[in-house]
Amino acid sequence: MTAETDLTTASPDWGKADFGDIYDCPDPSTYFTTLRPLGYQIPHHGQAVFRTLAETLRTARCDHEPPAVVDVCCSYGINAALLNHQVTLDDLYARYTERPAEAPVPHLVAEDRAFFATRRRPEPVTVTGIDAAPRAVAYARATGLLDHAFAENLETTDPSPALREALTGTDLVTVTGGIGYVFTRTFARLLACMSRPPWVAAFVLRTVPYEPIAELLARSGLVTEKLPARTFRQRRFADPAERHAAFDALAAHGLGTADKEADGYYHADLYVSRPPADIAALPLTDLL
Repeated sequence: MTAETDLTTASPDWGKADFGDIYDCPDPSTYFTTLRPLGYQIPHHGQAVFRTLAETLRTARCDHEPPAVVDVCCSYGINAALLNHQVTLDDLYARYTERPAEAPVPHLVAEDRAFFATRRRPEPVTVTGIDAAPRAVAYARATGLLDHAFAENLETTDPSPALREALTGTDLVTVTGGIGYVFTRTFARLLACMSRPPWVAAFVLRTVPYEPIAELLARSGLVTEKLPARTFRQRRFADPAERHAAFDALAAHGLGTADKEADGYYHADLYVSRPPADIAALPLTDLL
């Protein structure tokens, strides 16, 4: 992807390896089995960040009601699992890479529903998940990870009436791996459904420019801060071709790779967008 690429819509043709066959399976086993050798870890980083943001929002509300979180590109409900349950990403890897391949899906769903129910954190947040992969979304809903689940592609179509209603009172939008596959069209459609601008927290690969989304959010009254002084590993490069493409994209954006992608991993920046008054009261470096 070059700096001249049209980024008004998402474009997955940006040099990454094709893992399309793992994103919409009946259960997450193939997803975790494929990504574990690559050290996929961005949901682990998101767990602490999203919990902190959600708790800050809960504390700020006079009624202390649970915040309404919308997870974009929710996949199998991984962020929801980590946000609302006493589990780690390593726990999920262990669970989903050790399953018998022949187990029927209804049995797996029932086991997972019981597993997560016994690990539910006190005062969980409400999570609405959106993803274009219908079977992944169905799994997340069936196991109780998502309170509301929508298999919709907001890059190509307007949200359904049911999704519009679910989005109305959103407090926090989260994204860990979706920016670049979803872009400004998705965020414009999300914001149009919300009664007030939510906080937005996005982990974004450094190969993908976030400025167009930040500019869109600014038009809704949100100021975007990037967490300074650190990046977050996403996963290892799948092969030399993927590494080469990532380095080319970074060079096109004027970014170096020393102490970052040179270690063999994709690295992501964390962006958090909030109303100016919230930032003045609690800057990002104090919040996190």
